[in-house]
Amino acid sequence: MPERLAVRKTYKLFIGGAFPRSESGRSYVVTSVDGDFLANAALASRKDVRDAVVAARKAFPGWSGATAYNRGQILYRIAELLEGRRDQFSTEARDRAQVDAAIDRWVWYAGWADKLAQVYGNANPVAGPYFNLSAPEPTGVVGIVAPPDSPLLGLVSVLAPVIVSGNTAVVLAAEERPLPAISLAEVLATADLPGGVVNVLTGRVAETAPWLAGHLDVNALDLTGVADPELAATLERDAAENLKRVLRPPAEPVDWYAEPGIDRMVAYLETKTVWHPKGV
Repeated sequence: MPERLAVRKTYKLFIGGAFPRSESGRSYVVTSVDGDFLANAALASRKDVRDAVVAARKAFPGWSGATAYNRGQILYRIAELLEGRRDQFSTEARDRAQVDAAIDRWVWYAGWADKLAQVYGNANPVAGPYFNLSAPEPTGVVGIVAPPDSPLLGLVSVLAPVIVSGNTAVVLAAEERPLPAISLAEVLATADLPGGVVNVLTGRVAETAPWLAGHLDVNALDLTGVADPELAATLERDAAENLKRVLRPPAEPVDWYAEPGIDRMVAYLETKTVWHPKGV
């Protein structure tokens, strides 16, 4: 029998719940640390960024309007599916401990879904016969540059707090290690997550990030994965045009295994305060 040739997988983008090729038709080779061929990945273009933002905006009303309990159920379902694919993700992330921590992180954020409003909201004391209530609301569409040093756990740690609070996301995967991100997209597609809530683009961050930062229908920007200070400064300037909320790159390396706290969830919330007269 002739020697069998393995089918080489080309990983596609994840936009609006579907897996399209890049609009440009381009792809790039993903290699291991030793330089061995692993797969081909789609090379996203400006048009792909725009399509992803459109999908995220379309999904926002339904996702932000879902009950917190329902969002928590979906995040827990993601953890269940990841548990069933631990071996695959351990190979792609090159670290089983990172995979286990990523699964636990989804569960951790799932538990916060119906508690965040109670912790971050408030009944404010006022001088007068009124109820004064402050309640958090999601910001909208959030652009994320995923951390390249932790392609799975780091990605989950920046993505989960965005969607658990009702926002939608456009993620630029780690350029050199995109496989965990796009495999995670395959999990999201079968986890009851509505299409468009999370959109994943692979390719050159320096090429796609400026279009994401300057897009006027993006409400917030997480620059955690931007290692180049000059690029980060440019993206911040672009984001300022429509007053995006910006999470700057960390000054020190992040310990992704540490307990995350609620800061990242709070970063993508707006507070609405309502006055109501008493006794009416």
